[in-house]
Amino acid sequence: MRIRKKKWAQPELDACPYYIPVASELAGKWDKLFGESTAPVYLELGCGKGGFAAQSALLHPDVNYIAMDIKSDMLGVARRTIEKAFAEAGKTPENIRLISQNIEMLRTACMDEQSIDRIYINFCNPWPKKGHKKRRLTHTRQLMQYRPILKDGCEIHFKTDDDELFEESLEYFAESGFEIKYITRDLHTSGYEFNVMTEHEKMFMEEGKKIKFLIAVKSELPKTDMSV
Repeated sequence: MRIRKKKWAQPELDACPYYIPVASELAGKWDKLFGESTAPVYLELGCGKGGFAAQSALLHPDVNYIAMDIKSDMLGVARRTIEKAFAEAGKTPENIRLISQNIEMLRTACMDEQSIDRIYINFCNPWPKKGHKKRRLTHTRQLMQYRPILKDGCEIHFKTDDDELFEESLEYFAESGFEIKYITRDLHTSGYEFNVMTEHEKMFMEEGKKIKFLIAVKSELPKTDMSV
């Protein structure tokens, strides 16, 4: 998602108690990211304007949420979204963290192994050109980065409006040792009860586009070597 430069974003983030500017500085300390909390930790890759993370953290105070993005301007908007949502609910955002990180280089974040209970990938860039597909957040190369930090038997939730990305992602998940637990190519008529709408999702709905959604479970890697 493109966003205009916002001069106020970085200063507001620097003053934000739940903003982490350098993810790699948490190496070996990820278990203390939420203090002494032992609640599950859910990670959203590419949090955008923060609507999904804000809603989810309010709906599930017994879960800790990490909203990750590379752009400080976007994270600044997300911070304001979170603050507004929590203020309207009369609460403080204690179960959420904003982290600046290039997701394509997630390994550099030095996240502890088996530290994440769920990953969300919502409406990532489809990168339709053949030479760019390895940049997809659901590409095999990326999924193999997520495996070490995601606990065994835990899930990735993936939503998109892009047909090609969705169908090719099914192959990526299979190659990377993920089993599809749930799948629908029309989320809003599927009867799925636990959906939290994102900003993109509302826009695509208004355009009449069908939302594709799946839940993939981390399982055993295929017999062939899929390391990339």
